[in-house]
Amino acid sequence: MPNETTRLKVTRSEGICEVTFADRKILDELCIAELQDELSKLVDAEPGIKLLLNFGNVDHLSSAALGMLITLNKRVVAQNGKLKLSDINPQIMEVFKITRLNKMFDIHVEAKSARGAF
Repeated sequence: MPNETTRLKVTRSEGICEVTFADRKILDELCIAELQDELSKLVDAEPGIKLLLNFGNVDHLSSAALGMLITLNKRVVAQNGKLKLSDINPQIMEVFKITRLNKMFDIHVEAKSARGAF
């Protein structure tokens, strides 16, 4: 895939676009801006996308990164796609619960169950 980026690893199978993050920490503005840009391009290129974000590698996520996920979710929904999150570590999951984002996103313990839920 020629437009594959360094911050994301994108794999496709059975109509699902699964994204894993290269960065263990998604904290700084530049990193988040680049991720948002890359994810937006994926969504725009494929209306009705089935997008799975796998956070298995991620240890830290800033509040700005959460904002980016909210924006991404709106974009996916606007294009009749579906977004699911998986493999979120317990500390980050706590932040999702505190901010009530666990209600907004379809979050699965592992990627396999998320893939089966599309």
